[in-house]
Amino acid sequence: MALTPQSNEAFLREVDEELRREEAIKLWKRWGIVIVAVIVAALVALAGWLWWQSHRKNVAGEQGIQFNQAMDALGNQQPDKAAPILADLAKNGTEGYAALAKFTQADIALQKQDLKGAAKLFAEVAADTGAAQPLRDLALVRQTLAEYDTLQPQVVIDRLRPLAVKGNPYYGTAGEMTAVAHLRMNRRDLAGRMFGEIARDENVPASIRQRAVQMAGVLGVDAVDQAEEKKAG
Repeated sequence: MALTPQSNEAFLREVDEELRREEAIKLWKRWGIVIVAVIVAALVALAGWLWWQSHRKNVAGEQGIQFNQAMDALGNQQPDKAAPILADLAKNGTEGYAALAKFTQADIALQKQDLKGAAKLFAEVAADTGAAQPLRDLALVRQTLAEYDTLQPQVVIDRLRPLAVKGNPYYGTAGEMTAVAHLRMNRRDLAGRMFGEIARDENVPASIRQRAVQMAGVLGVDAVDQAEEKKAG
């Protein structure tokens, strides 16, 4: 019996579906284990990542408490109590708290006039790419302060060049050290110009501006009059 167009189309569709089923079965027999393994591996990786994120959050919370304990101890004039906490965080802490702990250790060393030890710790924080950039910049400024008397003036200028610019949070301190370095190189023109700019910058702390006004005057730059002219204009 001849097949009608409709029955012929249905027959071909059934054959096509059967062929597809057979092909799928062949593919599954060949790759099924691999596919399952990939899916399982992906699920394990996802579970591991979620656990790690949760673990890091918990650890960060615990380390935050430890850091606050160290700060409280320092505030209560108990450096011996704070020292082991800071040492542990500096060695085993997450990137953020390790950097904060080292920075605090460096500040303590600086207060004790251990300039070499302070500079070393500040340098480690400044070079730590995992730390926040503002903390790294401040560590670089503090490192330079600790090493200032042992550094060549050009080294100071080159090191602080990115920070000794208007608008940078550390412009006052970095600019002042840079200006003194110019003075040590007998570049009175550059030193006077920078002192004058610092004196006229209202975002610079008052104590630094006051020193800058005095130094600018010594170098022949009337920063006070220029500042008044700027306001009047």
